[in-house]
Amino acid sequence: MINSLTELEQFRQGILSKKDPDGIRVSVCAGAGCLASGAGKIIAALNEEIEKQGMQDRVLVKGTGCPGFCERGPIVVIDPDEICYLQVKPKDVAAIVSKTLKEKKLIDRLLYAGPGKDEKTVREADIPFYKNQERNIIGNNIKIDPKCIDDYLALDGYSALAKVLFQMAPEQVVDEVKKSNLRGRGGGGFPTGIKWDAARNAPGDTKYVIVNADEGDPGAFMDRAVLEGNPHSILEGLIIGAYAIGAHEGYVYVRQEYPLALENVGIAIRQAEEYGLLGSNILGSGFDFKVKVHRGAGAFVCGEETALLLSLEGKPGEPRARPPFPATRGLWGKPTNINNVETWANIPLIVNNGADWFNQFGTGKSKGTKIFSLVGKIKNTGLVEVPMGVTLRDIVYKIGDGIPGGKKFKAVQTGGPAGGCIPEEHLDIAVDYDELAKVGAIMGSGGMIVMDEDTCMVDVARYFINFLAQESCGKCSPCREGLKQMQRILTNITEGNGKEGDIELLEELAMSTGSASLCALGRTAPNPVLSTIRYFRHEYEAHIREKRCPSYSCEKLVSYYIDPQACTACLLCLKNCATDAISGSRGQIHVIDQAKCTRCRSCYDVCPPHYGAVLRFSGESVPEPIPVERRTLVEKSKAI
Repeated sequence: MINSLTELEQFRQGILSKKDPDGIRVSVCAGAGCLASGAGKIIAALNEEIEKQGMQDRVLVKGTGCPGFCERGPIVVIDPDEICYLQVKPKDVAAIVSKTLKEKKLIDRLLYAGPGKDEKTVREADIPFYKNQERNIIGNNIKIDPKCIDDYLALDGYSALAKVLFQMAPEQVVDEVKKSNLRGRGGGGFPTGIKWDAARNAPGDTKYVIVNADEGDPGAFMDRAVLEGNPHSILEGLIIGAYAIGAHEGYVYVRQEYPLALENVGIAIRQAEEYGLLGSNILGSGFDFKVKVHRGAGAFVCGEETALLLSLEGKPGEPRARPPFPATRGLWGKPTNINNVETWANIPLIVNNGADWFNQFGTGKSKGTKIFSLVGKIKNTGLVEVPMGVTLRDIVYKIGDGIPGGKKFKAVQTGGPAGGCIPEEHLDIAVDYDELAKVGAIMGSGGMIVMDEDTCMVDVARYFINFLAQESCGKCSPCREGLKQMQRILTNITEGNGKEGDIELLEELAMSTGSASLCALGRTAPNPVLSTIRYFRHEYEAHIREKRCPSYSCEKLVSYYIDPQACTACLLCLKNCATDAISGSRGQIHVIDQAKCTRCRSCYDVCPPHYGAVLRFSGESVPEPIPVERRTLVEKSKAI
């Protein structure tokens, strides 16, 4: 138990003094993605091999948080030499220990290879994916074992809390957050300092602070990675917020689908309580604060503040009308401040470094950095933290390394399921709250999905509207009925049943749903429809007027045919057809039975590109299959 500021610093120095300056530290990403790829086996194998080679006194192995480069995981970083190995497998462990740890030799095949493939990058900071970021929040993930509070303390963890409790009055903390111009990272972008000020000045002795970790956007995992990888940074920010607002009780609302985040934040809370950083009389300051974890059932709408509050109270998670706002009438009718994970994680940085430091990053009205989950048709998927104001082009091409397979970029969707799809003509737009709104998109919580030329934008709109229709709580009719009708129309269009007037009807429904819905889910839900119509109207028209999908993506509008002149009877398409729709044998031209074909496109994908025997048709009639008696005319020499 640490009972004073002096004891905290003595304890920190004690942790640092135990570190061997000549020791080797091997950090293995133990985020959810890398664990799924075998990181747990790598950690176990490292410990076993190190002991086998008698190096356990000089080498420390630890599982850490996610450093972001998910495309190349599992990731292993070896310090103090800062060697970064990518896509490590358990079979690589013996070589890592014997060659790198023991003989100080590099293993080239595990290093990052640049465009020339002969260029090898050793240090993590020099890899282009990392080099073009500003990782203020997630930069420490690879240095910290999230299950060990000492790792966080060694990096000046809880020093911001100590500064606040012993050097700043609550109103000074609020003023500093105001001066930082930090906007909520949960999607709305409301100024955090103003929100805190409202809760602080609200009448009442009982107040609450809440971490909104109900991250439900498809393809988004920013909050999950921070909560899994550095839970103490969120706890420290939460305690500081509680002190500033006058709250003595807080909650971390985490969705049930995040078991590792739930585990790590639970461990972090218990450790902080044991160290005297949570509970009664924190650090001997006289300030009391306790935290509980609440598991959300996974309803997307519970990411909305008022729905989350009702869920915490044990009621159905449905939004309510505002005002009153949670800052004045929140949990159980008491003043409540809610911020998302990333917002809370910024607070210790602002307190330690000052508002002026924070303001050096970003644009006029959007300060600091923002974490995005970069996914989709992009070479480098993963977590990206960049200053506000960086262009989409820089994120897609400098960090993401462009589109794989030589495909063309088509659009990027920002802001989650209720975000907008931005075409190539706007790739040079600055990524901040206000600029994205100008092109029909939103920042949202930070989801960023890249799409290539094979993506049908009508189908993208259908997918997101379908998701939102399922996740709507149904409380207000504009959202409930508006989404249902948009879903029906979009499904008809993608199945070849669209008709003239559907585009105009979609626009009308979108406008009415967006203007009349009760909460942000319904108000922003039309964005996928309006943005795709705005920039890709020609695709809607092709689906409706020509019954054609320009991207060959909508199954009901695409047919496949094997060109008898190009078929080599290699059997690849036949073997990969799950419905036995393809007939043929060696030396015999293959034929697709259109009645059995499910348009899964597996035949198209496996046909060797240099043959190109499988053809796609959309909007045109498929040629008649060749007669049975002519199928054996393929020369034997052509068959593989």
